[in-house]
Amino acid sequence: MKRFGFLLMILMLIPSLASAWWSDDWGYKKKITLDIQKLKQDGVTVPASGFALIRLHTGNFTFFADLADKGKDIRILAADEKTPLKFYIEKLDSINEMALIWVKLPADIATAEDPAVWLYYGNPQAVDAQDAGGSYDVNQILSYQFGSAGAKDLTAYGNNPSEATATTGEGGLIAEAAVFNGSQIIRIPATPSLQMSSASGWTVSTWVKIDQAQNNSIIFQRSGSGSRVSLSILGETPYVEVEEGSKQEIKGPMPLALGVWHHLALTVSSANLTLYVDGVSVGSLGVATRDLTGEMTIGADAAGARSLTGLLDQLSVYKVALDANAIKFDVQMQGVSMTALTYGEDSTPDSEEGGESLIMGSIKNVTTDGWVIIGILGVMFVVSWMVMIVKAIVLNRVHSENKKFQEAYSQLTTQEIGNLNKEDDEDDQDFDESPLLLSFTTKHGAFKGSTIYRIYHVGVEEMNRRLKKVENASTSEQLLTAQAMNAVKATMDATLIRELQKLNSQMVLLTIAISGGPFLGLLGTVIGVMITFAAIAVSGEVNVNAIAPGIAGALTATVAGLMVAIPCLFGYNYLGGRIKEITADMHVFVDEFVAKLTEQHT
Repeated sequence: MKRFGFLLMILMLIPSLASAWWSDDWGYKKKITLDIQKLKQDGVTVPASGFALIRLHTGNFTFFADLADKGKDIRILAADEKTPLKFYIEKLDSINEMALIWVKLPADIATAEDPAVWLYYGNPQAVDAQDAGGSYDVNQILSYQFGSAGAKDLTAYGNNPSEATATTGEGGLIAEAAVFNGSQIIRIPATPSLQMSSASGWTVSTWVKIDQAQNNSIIFQRSGSGSRVSLSILGETPYVEVEEGSKQEIKGPMPLALGVWHHLALTVSSANLTLYVDGVSVGSLGVATRDLTGEMTIGADAAGARSLTGLLDQLSVYKVALDANAIKFDVQMQGVSMTALTYGEDSTPDSEEGGESLIMGSIKNVTTDGWVIIGILGVMFVVSWMVMIVKAIVLNRVHSENKKFQEAYSQLTTQEIGNLNKEDDEDDQDFDESPLLLSFTTKHGAFKGSTIYRIYHVGVEEMNRRLKKVENASTSEQLLTAQAMNAVKATMDATLIRELQKLNSQMVLLTIAISGGPFLGLLGTVIGVMITFAAIAVSGEVNVNAIAPGIAGALTATVAGLMVAIPCLFGYNYLGGRIKEITADMHVFVDEFVAKLTEQHT
């Protein structure tokens, strides 16, 4: 009995184990995987308090319309889909379709079997769960991201500036950036939480972009009792000054590239000061700095001189010295060439079991502009198939009726053709009831679909009119002139041309589909690629995982264009061949018919 109860309990647990959906209130989820091997190849491991920057845009996320207001329904969970992670949203723009989300990675993600996090969304009733202050490690005492609120500390310490004249502008590394024009400054007052002690160490890091050489412009400066440390740029080279009774300095070995974002970090640990550029140590000083307890300035010195002309983004201060790995990890996570995150497909509870095909995934990445083009191509597809089907039915019927008429016509003897339209005085018959015409005109319905019959009928009527003029003349006068026979042939040729126009009607729609379909598809692809790269430029994420979904979605328009053009190409050639065959039969009949009449009446 106990064994049965245990087995029953296991069977009851199987459905819950099979379903990994966190909450039925959320409609969508997306898996985001951290490529640990890629980081290892770059000589980086995940630090215990590392942040990952999730960049969403049209290239990897197509459900911005399903996000709740201000992203309040966003949740980030660990790989087990049970443990919520701390996160906050730096920017969410549903109109331009891009989002920047910072998430505090689990401490054990580097050793996890599945190093990934899950993004849940799609619950308009959810409450906002962001926690910027709680996301940061206690050792990070200041974080300025220079968003729409300007220079505002996002950590729980709230070390906000007392003066901030730098403006906020577009074109930051991640979102917006602080813009310094050579006369602006950010002053941060000394607070108990903003202590920078040489005993415990400290770190200052930021991203900087300059477009011109600097006159020893200050990026960071702070002083203490008889001590001052400055991080500046001299010309185009990063430069550190340490004043401890005497001045000592570190100068970077290489200048910074103009117009390009670079990461600068300054650390103090164990009486050693180290400068990092783009995650690489470029110099150090064996100097024991005193505690820095005074006012901190960004973009200029305390007197407002040595002002920076350029942009700053992602300014952080720690009360511990970060190691080289942690600094390089931040560079990898935040830089424009970040490739360590892989974005999976979005799924719903219904698609969780069966999954989703790659083709459907590509279709979901089609932009609104692409759907407009695909809609136009869809109309062309329907119209072209209607034309091909109807035209094929008509041509098959015409061919069958022509064959039927030609078989009946071939049974007429030359004598019957020669007796065409002779009047029977006893029966008082009309001239159009000749043996030849009578054979067919008494049953027009049998050949109503034949183009050859209509040409034949016009030719007979024309002969009737001309022969009737000589009905009382002598036999020699009943002969028609060569000009009269040419007139009969011209009448039949005119009818033939009109029949050809009917046969070729609507064929131009197929030529439009053949030539225009691929170009419309190409237009949709080009627009989709433009939007994808524009979104990537805004978000700053450049890697194959960001580009591939958008490109795949954009190429869907080209596929749609080819799906319209290729069947039309085959159909047009087939129908054109049938029309040529019918045209040849009509030309041959006209020539033979006129030749026989000429033989009898000239």
